[in-house]
Amino acid sequence: MTDLQGKVAVVTGASRGIGKGIALALGERGCTVFVTGRTRGDGETTMDKTAVQVTAAGGHGYAMACDHGDDEQIAAVFEKVKAEAGHVDFLVNNVYRIPDPPAWSGGFWEHPLRIWDDQVGIGLRAHYVASWHAAPLLFEAGPGAAILNVSSPGGLGYHFSCSYGAGKAGLDRLTADMAIELEPRGVAAVVLYPGSVATEFAKRVAEARGMDISKAQTTLSVGRAAAALLSADDLMERSGTIQWVEDLAKEFDIVDELGRRPPPYARRAELEGG
Repeated sequence: MTDLQGKVAVVTGASRGIGKGIALALGERGCTVFVTGRTRGDGETTMDKTAVQVTAAGGHGYAMACDHGDDEQIAAVFEKVKAEAGHVDFLVNNVYRIPDPPAWSGGFWEHPLRIWDDQVGIGLRAHYVASWHAAPLLFEAGPGAAILNVSSPGGLGYHFSCSYGAGKAGLDRLTADMAIELEPRGVAAVVLYPGSVATEFAKRVAEARGMDISKAQTTLSVGRAAAALLSADDLMERSGTIQWVEDLAKEFDIVDELGRRPPPYARRAELEGG
């Protein structure tokens, strides 16, 4: 495995959830991590808190305020990263906007049109924009640099709404095609598939509905899987592929903060046609 000490990463949408888990795991491996988000302050789910925790974990965390619905703010993030670090080893495109209210049932005609902008605009277009700005900085890093796009099994089969699926399937294809274009520059592009994850949002929903998600993957276990993938000796050979957290956990012997192996995704066989 490649030593990640001193590597430079940008993790989008890292105030909370999976993005925060990935940022902290990269901090554990000694990375300098620029975390983006919209929420500032001392609360547990702010970019500032994440940056502090990245540093406490062993890396160097920097908070970068950014609304990923605004192209100019995305551009400003990478201008600042260029000035501070000069290059980027890893871009982790994770930012996502959960519709309010969430679209978990009904037909697309019943959902407000803004849901498309939330789930495809922030969940797909913003990743393209960030990657466009990051590309020259990834080329400066040279071989071993990578784009990691956080998707979901919703790219393989119906989950929640058709706009959600369009965003995830589009991200999967975007990554596969980015891999083709990046290959001559020695930069990888990979999709990460977590299973069911106990994010802050998922915990609130579970509590309200009386659901038990105590066995779900933790955000840190997803993060550790991402860090292991980015340090894999054969990362370039995995470019253009979908990498499941559960598989990475087995391959790299990853456990969460409670010492548990991330569980498999219940619908995986169905979605993969097995």
